[in-house]
Amino acid sequence: MFFAPAVRTARFAPRAFDRSFERFVNDTLPSGPQRSLNVEQDDKTWTLSLDVPGLSRDDLSIGIEGAVVRIETRAEAKRPFKAAYELPQAIDVAASDARLENGVLTLKLGKVVPVSQVQQLAIH
Repeated sequence: MFFAPAVRTARFAPRAFDRSFERFVNDTLPSGPQRSLNVEQDDKTWTLSLDVPGLSRDDLSIGIEGAVVRIETRAEAKRPFKAAYELPQAIDVAASDARLENGVLTLKLGKVVPVSQVQQLAIH
């Protein structure tokens, strides 16, 4: 069974927002953000690749809270950048990693394995 994660940007609140419409608006309007986001996944991680040309490791701040990852520039950065993405499952920060190479930020985000809370009930 193939599962494609639903990634939602903070700019658009409705969960049922049509991603193809967002791509159309961003590609058509010159003032729209020209960010490139690629999302891949396997059983244990999501991999997000995001273009951030002209920014260094020291310029960026990455915060993770539950299933939301926030990327923004620090105050002293050359140019402002801010993005937030919500994944369908909580992120394991200890199993996550971030790399910046040639203007591409790659986040390897570990998935939190759900722990079953099921308890057995004895039959009398």
